Amino acid sequence: MMFVLVICFLLSSFEAQSRTIEQDIISASALMERPSNFAGEELDEPSIMFGDIAVGTPLDITAPCTGQSCKWPLSSNGKVFVPYIISDEYSTQEKDVIFQGFRSLEKSTCVRFRPRTTQRDYINIEPNSGCYSFVGRRTGGQTVSLDHDGCIKLNIVQHELLHTLGFHHEHNRSDRDSHVQIVYKNIIPGQERNFDKIKTNNLETAYDYSSVMHYGRFAFSKNKEATIVPIPDSGVTIGRAKRMSSNDILRINRLYCSSK
Repeated sequence: MMFVLVICFLLSSFEAQSRTIEQDIISASALMERPSNFAGEELDEPSIMFGDIAVGTPLDITAPCTGQSCKWPLSSNGKVFVPYIISDEYSTQEKDVIFQGFRSLEKSTCVRFRPRTTQRDYINIEPNSGCYSFVGRRTGGQTVSLDHDGCIKLNIVQHELLHTLGFHHEHNRSDRDSHVQIVYKNIIPGQERNFDKIKTNNLETAYDYSSVMHYGRFAFSKNKEATIVPIPDSGVTIGRAKRMSSNDILRINRLYCSSK
């Protein structure tokens, strides 16, 4: 009887671990799905993709977003206004999730999202194939893609909006080697650039495993083995954030909101 109980416990533990792995893989793939087509040809559309980051040239991905040309401007009243257009292809329920993402940033930072009127620079949120955004402000309208299939979730909306404000993925931080190990042998061939280390401005904040900007453990895995392993504690949870962390909010305020 004891033997049967032990076997049942081991099988249950294995099944639970398998479910966790599958959930991590599904979560990561939903966020980093590569787009297959683009809309809005009048906008500054991506020619190259790194995961869910759209760039015009490979050099775009390596530069920290700290200059005035990359940041959204701070108004005289201390607010940072980001003009937006939202596609009419979204349902009322989908728009509600996007607006919830707006409000979550507005509640804790000086950033404000406002419908575009005549502003030159703005974000155009539309359901292209996949979830993606440029990093930082670009001249002219720029696409933020939130596909109907998997992208209309609060954590993903926040993730893409943080890209738009100028933030890179957490695992690309300049100090990441002290906090995670990248297991290149498990990465899908051709996807290694998604794990490049970038000269980021970390704004004197700690590395954050719970950041909404952190990749999951199995991101771009070719064999269901981990591609990102936290160190020194390999059991730390990564890539499962349901919403922005306190560090995510702190970084927005330090980059944009001088009065905070």
